[in-house]
Amino acid sequence: MSDREILLSVRDLNAWYDESHVLHGVNLNVRRGETVTILGRNGVGKTTTLRSIVGILRKRTGEIEFNGHDLMRLPLHKTAKTGLGFVPEERGIFASLSVEENLMLPPKISDSGMSIEEIYDLFPNLYERKTSSGTKLSGGEQQMLAMARMLRIGVDMLLLDEPTEGLAPVIVQRIGEVLQTLKQRGMTILLIEQNFRFASKIADRFYLMEHGLVSAGFDADELPARMDMLHEVLGV
Repeated sequence: MSDREILLSVRDLNAWYDESHVLHGVNLNVRRGETVTILGRNGVGKTTTLRSIVGILRKRTGEIEFNGHDLMRLPLHKTAKTGLGFVPEERGIFASLSVEENLMLPPKISDSGMSIEEIYDLFPNLYERKTSSGTKLSGGEQQMLAMARMLRIGVDMLLLDEPTEGLAPVIVQRIGEVLQTLKQRGMTILLIEQNFRFASKIADRFYLMEHGLVSAGFDADELPARMDMLHEVLGV
């Protein structure tokens, strides 16, 4: 894995909400084809890190490079065109549109995206609900739709913020299966996840965040040796 190209590089990232200094020098990288999970308790800066990477949070300093693009210099509306797809925890589903209309709404950014047939094959629940409005979807179906939208437009990398938060175990299992399928297809994924058991089954590497910075980084095969530390920091 270590010989793969670094697709996303974040160096000395600091970020603020108004006068509140939230990130204090975050460093991380994600190689092409990897699934990397950011672990940490609530309030340590995990979501802020994703929001800063994609440019939603503009008060930031440091270096963010993705696929040869300097994201610090790009306006927000151009970030998606680089191939970076962000699925926020709130998912952003349009309630007045049907599932298929939500799916087809964003313009494609490349020809590498999945066809609508491939999407429905990967997410059969969405096919069954394709004429339903966004308001009638369960939380799990909304999560699947938000992910499917990014896959259709042709992103090179997914950023997922708490994809299993509040979902039933059977839906969590299904999302895990989808992420495994995407890994096999070569998709690069960076996710925040409170469900450690879920993350441990799909991630290649982990970063641990505390107090607005990355305190540790390690490969999945190091998990057994790190469990005492994770128990202390995360309570897992």
